Amino acid sequence: MRDFIVKLVHLLLRLFFRRVEVTGLEHVPERGGGIVVSWHPNGMIDPALIFETFPRQVVFGARHGLFKVPILGAVLRATDTVPIYRAQDMKKGASEAERDAANQRSLDALSDAIVDGKFSALFPEGVSHDAPHLMELKTGVARFYYRARQRKQEGDPDPVVIPVGLHYDEKRFFRSTVLVAFHPPIELPEALAITPPEDEDREVRRARFRAFTDEVERVLREVVHATESWDVHHLMHRARKLLRAERAARAGSLLEKPTMEEKTRAFARIWTGYYQRRETHPAEVEALQRRLTDYDADLRALGMDDHEIDRPPAIVNVWLGLLLLLQALLVYLFMPPIMLVGAIVNLPPAGILWLVTRWASKTQKDEASIKILAGALIFPFFWLTAAVLAGWGHSVLHEMYPAIPDRFVLGGLVTFLLAFAGGAISLRYLHIARDTARAIRVRLTRERRRLTIVRLKVDRAELYEALTAIGEGLELPGQVMPDGTIGASEAAPYAE
Repeated sequence: MRDFIVKLVHLLLRLFFRRVEVTGLEHVPERGGGIVVSWHPNGMIDPALIFETFPRQVVFGARHGLFKVPILGAVLRATDTVPIYRAQDMKKGASEAERDAANQRSLDALSDAIVDGKFSALFPEGVSHDAPHLMELKTGVARFYYRARQRKQEGDPDPVVIPVGLHYDEKRFFRSTVLVAFHPPIELPEALAITPPEDEDREVRRARFRAFTDEVERVLREVVHATESWDVHHLMHRARKLLRAERAARAGSLLEKPTMEEKTRAFARIWTGYYQRRETHPAEVEALQRRLTDYDADLRALGMDDHEIDRPPAIVNVWLGLLLLLQALLVYLFMPPIMLVGAIVNLPPAGILWLVTRWASKTQKDEASIKILAGALIFPFFWLTAAVLAGWGHSVLHEMYPAIPDRFVLGGLVTFLLAFAGGAISLRYLHIARDTARAIRVRLTRERRRLTIVRLKVDRAELYEALTAIGEGLELPGQVMPDGTIGASEAAPYAE
């Protein structure tokens, strides 16, 4: 059952995301248990990604009442989910001792899983959100960590805490990309890397929990590249793209679209430099922000990206060339019916899914979760319905015209496959059409606004020099490669 659920989660994630990139698996120890911690920007997608990509068994905690729900309870038990007995779920009038006992049962349940060599995935913010920064962290990670140390056998390895960066390019959108970056276990200060006595003073324990949580927060803030606002976050991405485009132009490189790993690595350089220089050169950083904001506004007004001021995007790409070749051979006879079936069958569920998402999602963080869960039910239902109707229609035709072979099951199966394949082909065509339309628009803009393009090239070059100068002397993650991309570095992951 667990293997089936893992494969199902894998399938759903791979259908929703165009690409799931995973880095840092070498940082996960081969033996011993621990805690995986991350921020929580995307609802149920966050634990699903960790569950599916973590190389060792990971368990989650869930409210004990959920285990009584039909089907869901079986799924929770099959995935070794640990029941959590929360104090707030106790009956009214429960004593403080009863509430403490409920909390202790939950604490011991997950701690024992860690002692048994498993990993527990926790989101210490306690709530999913749409902010570009961390919410206030709860002390749950510290409680589980120290309880696991108390309950482990002598000679067993100490539990570790592995921070995870979850980086989405467009977390709400179908066929977007995500990077799951596992980082080295947190190296705790000597004062925190201890096994406290069971009868420790309450105030001393609280102080250590808070200090431990502060250390986790410091590391997580760096791992997820938290920023104080979306304006600053977007401006950092503009600086990242500006530097990449200018380096490529100076090197004469024709770069491919960056992976999420390269994007995140380049963003980390901007993030590190920004926060270090803001402490030492606040006036220069503020002036540079204003210049970047103006440059960003000009590019947005033109509807262009940084690299497009050097050369327009290609109207013909590999996919388009392949499709044109197929068109010359087969499309006139074969593809239109497939796309027509795909459109007829998939447009209604797509519209229903859009309405369900609009109705059920209160914030952006919920949209991807709802799309995956609802889409996994709505689309197959419509495919099956189309298959049944096609089989029934074939039977009717067979009765009217006996010369037609009695193959209603085959007709239904073919319709089901055409509905799935036609939807996939239609999506690819829409993607190509969108890219082609953008390429044409950018080419027209470049022709009409030649003087503006020249000025933007000058602005980009000057901003490149300013950004490079302000970063001199800093130890930044990653390294600049000859073609302008950012490669990996051997720098320590968590600098003080």
